[in-house]
Amino acid sequence: MKTIGVFFGSRAPEHDVSIVTGQLIISGLKELGYKVIPVYITKKGEWLIDNKLSAIETFRKGKIDVGKWANYNLDLDASKEKLVFRKKGVFGKEITVDIVFPAFHGQNGEDGTFQGLCEMLNVPYVGCDTTASAVAMDKILTKLLYVAQKIPTTKFVQVTSKAWEENRSSILKEIKNLKIPLIIKPTRLGSSIGISKATNTKELEFAIEVALHYDPKVVVEEVVENLMDITCCVIGNDDLIPSLLQESVFQSDFFSYEDKYIKEGGAQLGRAQQSLVIPARLDEKTTKEIRAAAIEIYRLIGCSGIARVDFLFDKKAKRWFANEINTLPGTLYHHLWKKSGLEFGELLKRLIGYAEEKFRVKKNITYTFESSILTQASSNKLSLKGV
Repeated sequence: MKTIGVFFGSRAPEHDVSIVTGQLIISGLKELGYKVIPVYITKKGEWLIDNKLSAIETFRKGKIDVGKWANYNLDLDASKEKLVFRKKGVFGKEITVDIVFPAFHGQNGEDGTFQGLCEMLNVPYVGCDTTASAVAMDKILTKLLYVAQKIPTTKFVQVTSKAWEENRSSILKEIKNLKIPLIIKPTRLGSSIGISKATNTKELEFAIEVALHYDPKVVVEEVVENLMDITCCVIGNDDLIPSLLQESVFQSDFFSYEDKYIKEGGAQLGRAQQSLVIPARLDEKTTKEIRAAAIEIYRLIGCSGIARVDFLFDKKAKRWFANEINTLPGTLYHHLWKKSGLEFGELLKRLIGYAEEKFRVKKNITYTFESSILTQASSNKLSLKGV
């Protein structure tokens, strides 16, 4: 049986959430009989490998022995269609990963950076590819695609740190075209970290300053009144399967980090049963529309394996707006898939199957092109002008 490497942690504000997702995946794969290699990346970017990293208690107690566990190097020469880690020393032990299972959340992992490494080394991996991961991570790029494809989304304004420093007044003038209250978000961050609501200019400026601490790009968008927060997960490469719709109930102005992961055990972890309604309390027509939109968006972004598409629904106006895409839902949203009739073990097997299917398709693509350009070129003919 192939060895699955589960990669989690990394340099991101969502580091701890990634640990929880990683531990769940490791446990589920082991129950299925897979050989699993845990690879944990610390907040400082150190890569650690050890079986003790398969236990959540290791992280709860804070007993991370960096000096002992950061003793493997990635062997680039041997890493062809697999990842090969070699223990430091003359007679170092070798660890081979056949399929990569990323469990990262946010930057430096879910945003296409890690997927790019797998692509360069030609290693099969679970989930969305580099392009889809990068686009979905960027809330502004995502919304621009929605607008281009006439998919309903909230009105918004983009703010960059440079523009904010140099021309704050013009940005505030542009934002005045939006209807108060407003939601302010870091563009490439998840788990509701750095998000604020503003009802006046003073709150708006402070919220932008906070968001810019987490990302050099910020999105300011209109609030959806009479809000119902709706989620639909999708799995598959070509033949797509949407989940039931989940309604998330929360008391604050938006679905906060505390709502998602802390209160009552965390709605995003599937434990806060009082905060979740599955299936969502929507009529049949609206339910069909949103599930169809989730599939359309999944295809538009070029997702594969798994992704979660979030929607905002105005209960009074009976209108929905496409919100964010999460290419690695926290804990794979296994609670929603279970309600949709797919047990966690089967979900894991399908995701690994999708990764292998995507890899087979990739191997049939031609990546070389025969050209006479080098034979016709000579050192005395090459110049910057000629190029």
